[in-house]
Order: sequence, then C-alpha cells, then structure tokens
Amino acid sequence: MTPTEKSFGRSVELNARLQDVVPGGAHTYAKGLDQYPENMAPVMTHGLGAHVWDADGNEYIEYGSGLRAVSLGHAHPAVLEAVRGQLGLGTNFVRPGVIELDAAERFLATVRTAEMVKFAKNGSDVTTAAVKLARAATGRPLVAICQDQPFFSIDDWFISTTAMSAGIPGSAADLTVGFPYGDLPATERLLQEHEGQVSCLILEAATQHDPPDGYLTGLRDLAHRHGCLLIFDEMITGFRWSEAGAQAMYGVTPDLSTFGKALGNGFAISALAGKREFMERGGLRDDRERVFLLSTTHGAESHSLAAAMAVLDTYEQEGIAARLHALGDRLAGGVREVAEAAGVGDHVVTRGRSSNLVFATLDQDLQPSQEYRTLFLRELILGGVVGPSFVVSAALTDEDIARTVEAVAQACVVYRKALDADDPRGWMGGRPVKPVFRRFA
Repeated sequence: MTPTEKSFGRSVELNARLQDVVPGGAHTYAKGLDQYPENMAPVMTHGLGAHVWDADGNEYIEYGSGLRAVSLGHAHPAVLEAVRGQLGLGTNFVRPGVIELDAAERFLATVRTAEMVKFAKNGSDVTTAAVKLARAATGRPLVAICQDQPFFSIDDWFISTTAMSAGIPGSAADLTVGFPYGDLPATERLLQEHEGQVSCLILEAATQHDPPDGYLTGLRDLAHRHGCLLIFDEMITGFRWSEAGAQAMYGVTPDLSTFGKALGNGFAISALAGKREFMERGGLRDDRERVFLLSTTHGAESHSLAAAMAVLDTYEQEGIAARLHALGDRLAGGVREVAEAAGVGDHVVTRGRSSNLVFATLDQDLQPSQEYRTLFLRELILGGVVGPSFVVSAALTDEDIARTVEAVAQACVVYRKALDADDPRGWMGGRPVKPVFRRFA
C-alpha cells in the first residue's frame, strides 16, 4: 500500500468507541488521540520487533515504543521465554517467591552503585516512594524538582506544579520547589532560601545533553552540604545510557534512584534502589520510625521479575546500550542529511542522546510549533513511520533506518512547501496536535 493509499477508517471508529468508555481514549495521556493528527491516530493490533500493525492493516516502523519501555523490540524471544516459563509456576504468592531474591540480586549485580532495591509496577510509585523516604530521613517537608524536565510522577507533589492540577489542593504545590538544570549557584540560592526545609533534589541525570563538567558531583555535594538527599530519576537513562544507568556512566552515586520503562521490555516493573542506610527505613531491621515505603499487591509478580532478569541478561550479553547508540547515530545522521537537502535543516532538528532521540519541529521564526509537528507526524505516518519521537529500539534494522530516512525526506519536502506558503494548515489534515499538560481539552 503506497503512502497515499493508507486507510484509517477502522482506527477512527475504534478511537470513537474508546472515547466513550475510556476518558481521553487512552490509559496514558502521551498516547492520546490529541497527540496525533486528526483521523490519523492508529489503534494497534500487534507488534513484532520494531514493527507494529494497526486495525486497518497498516504496517509501521515504530519509534518511542511503549513510551521508551520496549527497548529490545516487541515480543522479544528471550523475554517471552522467561515469562512463559514463570507463568506456569504461578504469578503471585502470599509470601515472597525465590524469584524475588533472584531478581533483586540480579538487579544489584548490574546497578552496582545501589545497595538495596524494591520493585513496584510503575515509575510514579517508586519516585513517590523515594520522595517519601527522603522526607522521612531528613524530617523536612519540601521537595525540589528539576524544573527543566518534563515529568516525575502522577502524584500530587509533582502534578500540582503542572497545568493539569485540577483536583489537587493548592497547598500541595507549596511543598514542591524547582531548580534549573546545570546551574549550581541557582540551586544553592534555592536551598539557602529554604534552609533546613528541602528534603531532596530529584532530577534526571541528563536529558538532551550531557551534564556540564562537574555538575552532578557538585549537585551531590551541594545537597549533602545542605542536609538533603540526591535522587536520580533513571526511568529513561536507566539502561538507555548504559546497562548500569547514568549514575555509572557519569560516576556519581545518588542516595536513591528509580528505574522502570526498559527494565521489563513492556512488562510492568519499576524499581527503587539506593543506599542501605535509607532503604532500611522501610524494612524490619531499623530502630528508627518505620516508613511505609512500598507495599503493592502486584509489585513482585513473578512473570515481570522474570522479564526483568531476561532484559538485564540480554543487555549485558548483546551490548544493547551500545547498539541503541549506534542505531540512533545512524538515524540522526540520515535525518540531518535529508533535512538539509530539502532546505529545512534549521526547522526539522534531532535532539538528545543517540539512544534517546527526539525531534523538534520549528516554524519560520525557529520557534517550536504544534502545527508543524502535526504536518511532520502526518507525513511520517503516511510514509509508514509512527512515533512521538525518534527513540530507537534494538530491533531496528539497517533497512528500517533507511526506510525511516526516506519517509523523513518526503516529509521534509512537504515541510518546505508549508514554510514557503507561510502557513502549515493546508498540510495538517485538521486540527493541530496539542501539548499533554494543558488546563482544558
């Protein structure tokens, strides 16, 4: 089926039905109908490797798989074998299973900067547990988040700071303050302003750029000098930067860190890891006041733990982190080349670490544009490429990268036409895509 022959009728129908029974039509806002061009939001039926198929039978090369969770590719054989083997033995018991010990020891053998680990199902559970533990350890109420980074948790301490804070008492936002990434003097001023009140600094160790020289070491020392904990959110950097996370790559050990996404290759598992002196506060061997750290019915489901161990083994045996970087390098180079050739090199831009590429769509004034993003997403989908980013999975082949670059090249030709017309609306196919965090639908 050629790009112009693609049909989306079945997906349009399913999206309408989803809206009737699921608020927003998706269980994750970033997967919502509003994130894709009008009448071109595919509803998927299955995936294999780096390819997915929608309800209309359209096949796509997929990026950002599972919001960066499926880093090995869909239906990875080693992961499925481990999960199937465990399912026949039971998935959840009234007492810990041997696999819980195996998984914890396997995780700590990889993330050697941590001394203890506790598993849960999603990232918000463990980031909130980390914040609670920091508050208990310091006796302080405030949480300092990196204000330049997009997401930490669905819980009140973070969502209260966003445009979607409806339903959260205003007082919750008073307990969260922000600091800028890469700016130690500004962070120190914040800590001095709230002297003795900040429990922790929480941030991703890196996002689109490596940290400035000495920044993470300086941030750790600054936190400790002011009596608060340093927490790394490694939901993305964990396993995409290196098998042992960004903390190993940059040589800075936080007090606590959180992992998820790639850890289960699509199976639900996350982890809170950290120093024993803090983690034991949630256990049975500490004489201080206990912390209700993490206690979830499904936190240690055996099949997800089996998946995690298979993922860790595959990363180590096959050098997955290095492969993700190599694939991203190839893709970024191709995108830059075709964008320049089409005269939109300043407007269609790849950003971020090679293993975690995003794309920016800029207007005539080189400002971020939802309208041009809509045009670009639309042309990619018509070209057989789907995804909110260029975040690669290890299942991509050289042919997949080449086909993606071809789709980008065609999209850039249309992009140039829209720039020349000084109006992208004729190529959007309907309303523009929208930012996730906004007050009204």
